[in-house]
Amino acid sequence: MDLPPMVTTERLRLPLWTGADSEAIRAGRGREGYHRDYPRPDDVDAAALWRADDPWAPRHIVRGVTALGSIGFFGPPEPAADGTPEVEVGYGLVAEAHGHGFATEALTGLLGLTDALGVRVRARVEPTNRAGLRVLATCGFTELRGGDEDGHLVMARPLPHPRGNEPQGDGPNGVPDGTDA
Repeated sequence: MDLPPMVTTERLRLPLWTGADSEAIRAGRGREGYHRDYPRPDDVDAAALWRADDPWAPRHIVRGVTALGSIGFFGPPEPAADGTPEVEVGYGLVAEAHGHGFATEALTGLLGLTDALGVRVRARVEPTNRAGLRVLATCGFTELRGGDEDGHLVMARPLPHPRGNEPQGDGPNGVPDGTDA
C-alpha cells in the first residue's frame, strides 16, 4: 500500500521530503526553492514524522519552483475500529499562499490516491480555523468525530463507494424518498 514519491496536480507538485529537506526543516532553515516564510513552525513539528523511504511521510507543496508549505500523513495507515485502513493528514501553507485554493488542491490530489488504496483519511482542525474547515468540507470530510484533548475537531472523510456498490434506494444517495411507487 504505497503512494508515489511525487504527486502532481493541475498547479502543484507534492514531492516527498528528502533527508536534506528534513534536516533543514527540523532546524527551521530555509533552502533554495523555499518561500522565505517556509518552513513554518508546524513544518518544523512535522519534521519529527519524517522517515527515509516512507511514502506516507511529509511532502512539500510546490507551485512553480517554490515550496509554499507542506502536506503529509502522520505515519502509514492503520486499521480503525471498523477494520478500515485509516491515516491522519496534516497540511499548511505560508500566509502569502492562503486564499488561492492550494491547500484544497493538494489535499484533493492525495485523497484520489488514498481512495484508490481504500484508505480513509481523518484530520484535526481548530474550531476557529474557518479556512481549514472550508478546505476539509470541500474535500468531503463530513464525519465529525468530536474533539481531541487539545480542543481540535476531529473529522474524517468517508471512502467513496466502489462503482456498482452504491447504496440502493429510490431517493438521492439510496435514501428512500418517502413515496411509494
